[in-house]
Amino acid sequence: MWKIHNKLLIYILWIMEIRLVSSFTSAMLCGRIPGLTMAQRQLCSDMPDALIALDEGQQLGSRECQQQFRGHRWNCSGVWQRNVFSHVIPIASREAAYTYAIASAGAAYSVTAACARGNISTCGCDVRHKAAPPDWKWGGCSADVDFGMRYTRKFMDARELERDSRTLMNLHNNRVGRTIVKKLLRTDCKCHGVSGSCVMKTCWTSLPPFSVIGDKLMQKYHKAKTVQAVRGKRGLRLVLSRKKHAAAAAAAGAGVAQKPALVWPKRMELVYLEASPNYCERSIQTGTLGTAGRPCNRSGHGPQSCDLLCCGRGHNTQHIRRKQQCRCQFHWCCSVECELCDENYEEFTCK
Repeated sequence: MWKIHNKLLIYILWIMEIRLVSSFTSAMLCGRIPGLTMAQRQLCSDMPDALIALDEGQQLGSRECQQQFRGHRWNCSGVWQRNVFSHVIPIASREAAYTYAIASAGAAYSVTAACARGNISTCGCDVRHKAAPPDWKWGGCSADVDFGMRYTRKFMDARELERDSRTLMNLHNNRVGRTIVKKLLRTDCKCHGVSGSCVMKTCWTSLPPFSVIGDKLMQKYHKAKTVQAVRGKRGLRLVLSRKKHAAAAAAAGAGVAQKPALVWPKRMELVYLEASPNYCERSIQTGTLGTAGRPCNRSGHGPQSCDLLCCGRGHNTQHIRRKQQCRCQFHWCCSVECELCDENYEEFTCK
């Protein structure tokens, strides 16, 4: 874990250095950050102050991913270890779909927030608004989410160099992630008037807590669709899996089996190409860390229960005894005195 934090610290120092130097020097420094494509290095040189926001967005996405999948067999750990601006899951699974979407959402979210704070010289508050109702007016600093989405699209999509089915899947899920940020914008208002009478309100658009975005993408994760790539007049495109549509038609009593029509996935649903592994055992090929050594709940029934998390291998039980403060009393004035008590508990980990 220390190695990961140390690597992030190096990247952040590079980014801070880039912000303080000339464009010529920033181009040289952008070239030193590992994992960037040529297009990303150019974007870094053109707008070095946006790179700090992108770094914050990647960390935001990483933390939210781990929070959403805590206790699951796959818990989003190790996904962002290679470098700050890249996350690699070899298998094109439902989990890969979520990580690309949450990373793209985190980037769009952080760039938009940085614009509102004045941390990026080429953007600021959004001054374009639709007509307001008669009892309020636009004011304050509205989030310029369109700028955040545009820059994120350029930077995040620039790493998808191959024109294959996996690239199409990643680009689709990237779009879902950044678009969900715009769809979940909220309108905040402040009242004006005598004694809080709210004769008039000033309103602006603002970003929601990022956990709201993580929750929404988690709902889409559970409803994600299996797709496959087909080649047509416009080149390679993603369509919903033919096998599932054929099975659905047969179950509906469609009669003679016919070649199912091509159905495009909806723009706002996550898509994936391959079924997920069980994530029970460590596998370099699939990027799976396994569940051995993970803490589990012996009496629970959810994904963190020992039965599910340990994949039938059983669990180890460790009896732990520790001292902690107890029976604390407040004495006037002003101190708290506590006793030390022994606490005995059991900890369960997967074999």
